[in-house]
Amino acid sequence: MLFLPFLGAAFDPTILLYNAVSNIICQMVFGQRFDYADHQFKTMLKYISKSIQLEGSVWGQIYEAFPAIMKHLPGPHNDIFSNYDLLKSFVHEVIVKHKAKLDPSEPRDYIDTFLIEMKEKPHERVNGFEEPNLVACVLDLFLAGTESTSNTLCWGLIYLIMYPDVQEKVQEEIDRVIGNSREPSIADKPNMPYTEAVIHEIMRFGDVIPLNGLRVAARDTTLGECFIPKGTTVLPILHSVLFDENEWETPYKFNPGHFLDKEGKFVRRDAFMPFSAGKRVCLGEQIARIELFLFFVSLFRKFRFSATEGEKLNMDGVIGITRTPHPFKICATAR
Repeated sequence: MLFLPFLGAAFDPTILLYNAVSNIICQMVFGQRFDYADHQFKTMLKYISKSIQLEGSVWGQIYEAFPAIMKHLPGPHNDIFSNYDLLKSFVHEVIVKHKAKLDPSEPRDYIDTFLIEMKEKPHERVNGFEEPNLVACVLDLFLAGTESTSNTLCWGLIYLIMYPDVQEKVQEEIDRVIGNSREPSIADKPNMPYTEAVIHEIMRFGDVIPLNGLRVAARDTTLGECFIPKGTTVLPILHSVLFDENEWETPYKFNPGHFLDKEGKFVRRDAFMPFSAGKRVCLGEQIARIELFLFFVSLFRKFRFSATEGEKLNMDGVIGITRTPHPFKICATAR
């Protein structure tokens, strides 16, 4: 189990969760998992984390506002581009290896499937089936499939340590539904309304992606009293919906009751949209939901988590492209 080597000692769970979550998308995209000690894997994760933080930093925002000037000036913003160049080189090497062993009758992963589509079917350039776009798509999947889910799990550990009564109720439900004789399954989710409510509240309160991706108005639109001309770039603020005082009973308090009715049954809320909404909703929503449930239940089934003696966990986040916890350490005790 992920945390077993650290029982009885304070440890930072961030890199362990990052590695575990990342390896799932690695299996889907690259067709392989990496050993946690693999140097190339560790380097790749480091560059991803660093780049995401830089993009959301003041330096990244200044570059976005004044790219023509900032590209000539020194500063940390330049590391974004050098980091992505290294990541693209890694992905290109993987693609070259895939080409050498490509079997159109047995695609092994996303890269194989993309290469087969490129090779066997004619496409217009505008459709994007070209190798540079394959590199970009692989990086998008790898970035999106690693950062947000691992951060959500970190926030989950923090919140359930800060609210031990919630942790206790979650573990009671896990024991009642799953017990100790088997591993959790996604089929258990409908029978665990409280745990489902807690996971949703972690996603809401954790506010891991405060800003949505950029959108462009497809046609002239009027929103309230605001006229948005066709072609206008729009940046939706998901934070404003997740903390809307008109939608949530206690928006600034961690409260799983937001997702429970009077009978304790799980309820969906229209204002819950950490994955965005509409046609451009996050493509990874379904796999993220599955990962979150299985990781979360597995961890709290095996361990009881607490803060290190004399320390209080910081519930304020570090804002980048994602909202991440400040560095923290916890203790895990076997149940």
